[in-house]
Amino acid sequence: MTLFDPAAELGGSLAPKENSSAHSNSVIIRMTVAYDGTDFHGFAQQRNQRTVAGEISGALSKVLRAEITLACAGRTDAGVHAWGQVVSFGAPDGTDPAMLVERLNRMLGSEIAVRDASIAPLGFDARHSARARTYRYTVLNRSTPDPSMARSAWWVPEPIDIHALQLAATPFIGEHDFASFCRKGPEGSTTVRRVLESEWHDLGDGVLRYQVKATAFCWQMVRALVGTQVEAGRGKRKAGEILSILRAMDRAAAGQLAPPHGLSLWRVDYEDASS
Repeated sequence: MTLFDPAAELGGSLAPKENSSAHSNSVIIRMTVAYDGTDFHGFAQQRNQRTVAGEISGALSKVLRAEITLACAGRTDAGVHAWGQVVSFGAPDGTDPAMLVERLNRMLGSEIAVRDASIAPLGFDARHSARARTYRYTVLNRSTPDPSMARSAWWVPEPIDIHALQLAATPFIGEHDFASFCRKGPEGSTTVRRVLESEWHDLGDGVLRYQVKATAFCWQMVRALVGTQVEAGRGKRKAGEILSILRAMDRAAAGQLAPPHGLSLWRVDYEDASS
């Protein structure tokens, strides 16, 4: 099983300005991108760091012979992967999306893949036009590790009760203040989020997968949700504590952060279509 088998957050930095259209006489290109985030310092561009945005922007600038500014659906942290990341940018009128896919995939190497590209409607922005994001987190619950999953799953050797995980996942659905599960953001920012889906799946052979969908996520929220639920699954806390943790609105009330490498931005939903 691989990271992107179908059966199978937000850092401060020198990130690009989120502006889909770079200049007049341009079109907006929308691309769906997959990547193995293991060796990247997150998605957002940062000075003197290797990032996903930096690699894509650099390749685009060479292909289009113009400076490119990317908007993205989710600024994944260092080590986090994506199957359905969406980016948008302004490109010269007449740009051929199919040509971009072919050229970029030849330039970017095996760690980043452009799955598709299209001309988007005027005003489309990968971040601000998104209606929901879906993340998946993979846990390998076996007594011995699997080297083939070392980059894409959190190995937890202690027994995990899948029923406890499922009980712990349900209370997150709905609109709540997730301050207990979010790293503190800029002053004045809100940690209220609306979760549309929160469930665990037992894929067999010790592979457990958490899928969570929300209109938006705050910084490190998914990893905190997973870490807390795994503690419940291991019997370190009761699944029934989740509501009281939410009400506490205190990061110290929740569990540890799950490691980044088990997490993948899986899908982004838009009004017209999804990726």
